Amino acid sequence: VLFLCVVCVCFGCSDGRGERKKLEFGLEGKGCVGWTGSSWFPVKIVWIRMGGDSVCMEEQEVKVAFFSAKPYDKVFFERAWAAHVRFSTEVEGLHAPRIGFNYIENRLVYGTAELAQGATVVCCFVNDQVDANVLARLASYGVRLVAMRCAGYNNVDLKAARANSITVVRVPAYSPYAVAEHAVSLFTCLNRKLHKAYNRIRDDNYSLDGLVGRDIHGMTVGVIGTGKIGECFARIMLGFGVHLLAYDIHQNQVLVQLGAEYVDTLPDLLSRSDLVSLHCPLFDSTYHIIDSKAVAIMKKGCIIINTSRGGLIDTEALIDGIKSRHLGGAGIDVYENEAEIFYSDFSCTGIDDEALQILKSYPNVLITSHQGFLTETALATIAEVTLSNIHVVMKGEQCENVVEALKR
Repeated sequence: VLFLCVVCVCFGCSDGRGERKKLEFGLEGKGCVGWTGSSWFPVKIVWIRMGGDSVCMEEQEVKVAFFSAKPYDKVFFERAWAAHVRFSTEVEGLHAPRIGFNYIENRLVYGTAELAQGATVVCCFVNDQVDANVLARLASYGVRLVAMRCAGYNNVDLKAARANSITVVRVPAYSPYAVAEHAVSLFTCLNRKLHKAYNRIRDDNYSLDGLVGRDIHGMTVGVIGTGKIGECFARIMLGFGVHLLAYDIHQNQVLVQLGAEYVDTLPDLLSRSDLVSLHCPLFDSTYHIIDSKAVAIMKKGCIIINTSRGGLIDTEALIDGIKSRHLGGAGIDVYENEAEIFYSDFSCTGIDDEALQILKSYPNVLITSHQGFLTETALATIAEVTLSNIHVVMKGEQCENVVEALKR
């Protein structure tokens, strides 16, 4: 007898001999499981125990602890879930399984990991601490999946995850255009001093002294990292009519065909570029890829943009480069010590981070609070892919977005 139902996932079933087998069943029905009154919204997971002619089903709840939650996260995840429910019920004619999120404002650190008790899945973001100690604690609570709602996973100890039998998934490409366009915005704002002009006009100062910029057309632009985001950034800059230099361990053939010049060494790119934009991941090999030696090599007046990861730049080296006027400016959407600062409001108390305060004081430094991803398209895709990742893994199927421990 075939039972068609709620996309129910069976992690095992008994064949009467005590042996567990992986099966997937469904049962025909109408409507959806209603929202519960608690902060947890349950996913219906069904065990089907078969013995003789009888069928017995036990419902289990799979819960998701959603750390570093912001109001916009809840809006887009609930919107994506509603769309998933409509597709399941109207198109496929099935009940949709509940993927339930407990939205937690706190960052995930060792001290807050206890908030994941009762959850099978933990959903994390860029500044959550997913190290060996945290993973061991999560595993002790029964967590079996870490769903990163971002592309980067430098904050996850993948070896420790494997040792604790925890699967890690990510969103590899939510909207490369969002981050690339933000990088371009930081650069154009710095180059034409739009932030200074804006503040002057608010003070009824309409003079133009000190607002002289440069034509972007004809500039040499260096792109470090030419993956999806780096490619988008490069294509936008090529539209300005620049000469593009690129540095990556793998050449992007799309950019090669568009006329990008790949260089063999980083110093070659740094010494020739009027603008350097970072789009590489943060690994041990790329940590402080821009240090004091790199800054010294850079062309005088060069502007540096970082929308990738803060640890790519040695903050002290950046400050020295700005202070000495060797660098023409910096636009950073990320900061190596951002974890306890970004995404929080300190307007009433201020912050104690001296390096960040120094950077803020320079008129040719623009800082945004890791908002490069913050577009409607990106947020929608993040929610959709994260939900899909969780659903696929919980069904016991192979997920293409699983992250494995690799040599970096």
